Amino acid sequence: MNICVFLSAARLDERYTTPAREFATLLGKAGHTLVWGGSDTGLMKVVADGVQEAGGRLVGVSVDFLAHKARPNADEMVVAEDLAQRKALLLAKSDAIVVMVGGTGTLDEATEILELKKHGKHRKPVVLLNTAGFYDGLKDQFRRMEEEGFLPIPLPDLVFFADDGAAALAYLEAEIAASSGTR
Repeated sequence: MNICVFLSAARLDERYTTPAREFATLLGKAGHTLVWGGSDTGLMKVVADGVQEAGGRLVGVSVDFLAHKARPNADEMVVAEDLAQRKALLLAKSDAIVVMVGGTGTLDEATEILELKKHGKHRKPVVLLNTAGFYDGLKDQFRRMEEEGFLPIPLPDLVFFADDGAAALAYLEAEIAASSGTR
């Protein structure tokens, strides 16, 4: 499975890096491919290192103004012209999406992917990996949106909140297996 992971390129402390590395190791050991922003810095590097060290493939999609930070030994690296093209390529190259901790760029990527899913532009499973309760506030906001009629589809059909990498990967594998059986 090609799993797109949206996450920060910032250097973060162990409460985020340790679970990220554990998730990356699970992906690599399971033979999955990481599709990510291509950066060789911060949390993006932690995840790419973990996937690669565990035997998984790396498919990066950088953007022209960040190409100097791209990982040199990825299995594949594409450089997009702008952020919009980057997001489109990340979605096109993936079977599923995981949103890990991040800042405004990660939030932008997550909301665009969810908006596209809401409108039926893709049917790929999306997981918000809620490491250390990072997305508790967003989870509450989504619940409120659903309760007050702002979401035209049930929240569980839009996104799955996972507390750890094992739960995230189990959900994705089950969703992909289920959708393969209905094709």
